[in-house]
Amino acid sequence: MTHPRRALALAGGGPLGAIYEIGALIALGEALDGLNLTACDLYVGVSSGSFIAAGLVNGITAPEMHAMFIESDAADDPFEPGLLLRPAFGEYAGRLAAVPQLLASAARQYLQDPRSHGFFESFGRLARALPTGLFDNAGITNYLTRLFLTPPRTNDFRMLPHKLFLVATDLDTGAAVAFGSPGWDHVPIARAVAASAALPGLFPPVEVGRRLYVDGVLTKTLHASLALGAGAKLVLCVNPLVPFDAREAARHGHVKHPSIGGSGLPAIMSQTLRTLIHSRMQAGMGRYRTEYPDADVVLFEPERGDVEMFFTNAFSYAARRRLCEHAYQNTRADLRRRLAELRPVLTRHGITVNEEVLADTRRTLLPRGKARRRSAGNLGQTAGDLGATLDRLEGLVATRDGPRLAEQGARRRAR
Repeated sequence: MTHPRRALALAGGGPLGAIYEIGALIALGEALDGLNLTACDLYVGVSSGSFIAAGLVNGITAPEMHAMFIESDAADDPFEPGLLLRPAFGEYAGRLAAVPQLLASAARQYLQDPRSHGFFESFGRLARALPTGLFDNAGITNYLTRLFLTPPRTNDFRMLPHKLFLVATDLDTGAAVAFGSPGWDHVPIARAVAASAALPGLFPPVEVGRRLYVDGVLTKTLHASLALGAGAKLVLCVNPLVPFDAREAARHGHVKHPSIGGSGLPAIMSQTLRTLIHSRMQAGMGRYRTEYPDADVVLFEPERGDVEMFFTNAFSYAARRRLCEHAYQNTRADLRRRLAELRPVLTRHGITVNEEVLADTRRTLLPRGKARRRSAGNLGQTAGDLGATLDRLEGLVATRDGPRLAEQGARRRAR
């Protein structure tokens, strides 16, 4: 039986988003019979989602990614989060070398006509010496190049068994570019991933063909329209980033969290970015229904009161495990909650929901020892409402000492 074309669209979200997507994809792969996540017809990746999409189309399963990125001590070629935090010394040196010339030029302009060119106007050009990114993305590119050149994988879009689009933004025009599309499929996949994930301020722009590219999320959140325009009739989307709603979190039983304004600049910037991209994504989803009425677009994402997703430190090893488990259980709960809505949609595309798998409360991504401790003790707080507690609690808080430490942990995260 030939099924309509299926696609997978993965949004961005930095390391935290990639971890969430791995957990969500494992849950989808287990529960959706008739769906092979490494054999979709089309893949679209944006920002950190490009990292995951490029792995899937290369035959790396979500559980294998879990071993590589989460349980990295058990992987043959683990990904170390430290690769994301290597200072961009080359960028620093290049910018520093330009300071004497910029300083001389600014002083000359100011001294020639101080009335027309004020001090701050003249010396404002020194801002050009600021680095364009704090961290070096060369380590990411090198790791992915090595990973994709290991047979039977490929670093060449044209050699892939299925279509892959990785979206970046042209820095000089603000236009979205889909690497992997005609005219852009000669770019190595690893370099396209680095370009798509080059979040301004954190990573320097990536040069491709004498042009500079930055994070694809600046233009759109999901870019699912690429898959729809290429003929996909079912697009499964995973978006890890949603705006945080502290009031909703409190209603769902979490320890009361302080306002985001009191949590510092990083939290404010995170909330701002999440709000912007989520609003834009919702507008896009509405257009998809109008422009592609014969296609189905199914979205999976966290709830807005998700404390775990907003305040987790993605560079903590223990936090990586906990967040991936959280995404896994959250997606399983989402499938159970939306079963009546999703069943007919997925059936149209030859996919069935395995309710036996969803009902199995023993399923977890945590190591066996941690899973046993979790099952034996009090599981603590949940990220959902009281009615969904038994569905969603499994694995969200892995603690050995019962509710007292669970509550203390939540309070520490709140601080």
